[in-house]
Amino acid sequence: MGQLTFNLQPERRVYTVSDLTARIRDILAKNFTDVSVTGEISNCREVQSGHCYFTLKDDRAQIRCVLFKTQRRGMKFHPEDGVQVTVRGSISVYEQRGDYQIYVESLDPVGRGALQLAFEQLKKRLEEEGLFHAARKKPLPLLPSRIGLITSPTGAAVRDVVQILTRRFPNVHLTLHPVHVQGEGAAEEIVEALRCFNKRFPVDVILLVRGGGSLEDLWEFNEEVLARAVAASTIPVICGVGHETDFTIADFVSDIRASTPSAAAELVVQTRREFDKHVADLRDSLESLLRYRLMEFSRKVHELTSRKGFHRPLDLLRQRRQRADELTARLAVGLRGRLETSRRRFTTAQLHVARFNLRAKIGGLHLRAQRCGIDLGVRVERIIRGKRERLGRVALRLQEQPLGLLRDRSKRVGELTLQLQERSPLKVLERGYAIATDASGHVVRDADQVAIGSELIVQLHRGRLNSEVKKKEV
Repeated sequence: MGQLTFNLQPERRVYTVSDLTARIRDILAKNFTDVSVTGEISNCREVQSGHCYFTLKDDRAQIRCVLFKTQRRGMKFHPEDGVQVTVRGSISVYEQRGDYQIYVESLDPVGRGALQLAFEQLKKRLEEEGLFHAARKKPLPLLPSRIGLITSPTGAAVRDVVQILTRRFPNVHLTLHPVHVQGEGAAEEIVEALRCFNKRFPVDVILLVRGGGSLEDLWEFNEEVLARAVAASTIPVICGVGHETDFTIADFVSDIRASTPSAAAELVVQTRREFDKHVADLRDSLESLLRYRLMEFSRKVHELTSRKGFHRPLDLLRQRRQRADELTARLAVGLRGRLETSRRRFTTAQLHVARFNLRAKIGGLHLRAQRCGIDLGVRVERIIRGKRERLGRVALRLQEQPLGLLRDRSKRVGELTLQLQERSPLKVLERGYAIATDASGHVVRDADQVAIGSELIVQLHRGRLNSEVKKKEV
């Protein structure tokens, strides 16, 4: 009988990396579906997709965490390095790297509420951007005629604001844009109201108010979208939210922060009594100042008139008047002398004209003109006679010259005609030659220009032939 051999050593299973990682993932996913872990955030980074990756650590260990974009939507604060948080989620394995990590479902800060931390984070970020700087705050108008009010139409704030505004300057125009001031979507409604006043219903100033409440109740006024809309408004915004101890992000961004809605209404307009008193005070001050300045000027004028130097201009004026009288007298004497001289010259000229014999002068000029006319006639006749003789000679030359030129030109034309006839292609065609052209009208000078079967037109001395190439010889 043969000897039997038994292998008592158990068979060892060999895993692939993927199989082992998958088993570890299943074990972790099965046993750690809902765990809460406390630690400090480090290496926090947000990628373009909106997901957030960070490490949760304590003094002895660390674990990777993944916070997807869908879980971040409900969170009020942003994860950042150094914040102590409590993470709640499930543990699994990222197989490509073999890392086990927590897939975060919720995230809460340790020691501080999530809303308070979110408030501090947003305030710090907007302050670094310069949205709280006083340099960008817009001044309020002195007496606004149109006021925009953004608040809930059913709250106590709207009643307080309307009462104060109607009591002060009743002719002011108030436009209410009703919105929700609490709950989901309230911030977006307020943003739309701000845009409406800036684009479609322009006003001089905007009141953004609501009554008091907890941090959760007032949270819509801490939303970043609302803060940026208030900062972007071209119309001054007065924010009166909550009580005196309540502060929101909208308070810091607005042009003026009022402690309460009523205080906001009191800031936007002065009382009529205060305004009238201010105008009266200005009028009294102006009257007193004018009265004082008139007294000062009167005193100075009196002092100047009492001085000796003030009389000097009067003496100068008297001297100038006396000098003007003297010059006037001298001018009159000079004019009378010039007039007398002109009269004497006129009398002398009149005597010369009277002694002048105008008829004798005219007679002499007439005789002279007759003699000049006779001489001119003789000269003209002589010139005409010479021109006629010259014209006859030129006419004779003109009659003889064209005839000779015409004979020469006719002889030359006959010679050229004879040469042209001798060199004409028709003479060549009479001797039995022909001219072949292709279908396009080009003259065929070489057999290579045409192909077998091509049509040719052969011009003879009389008529022409249409032929087809059957054979070529080169």
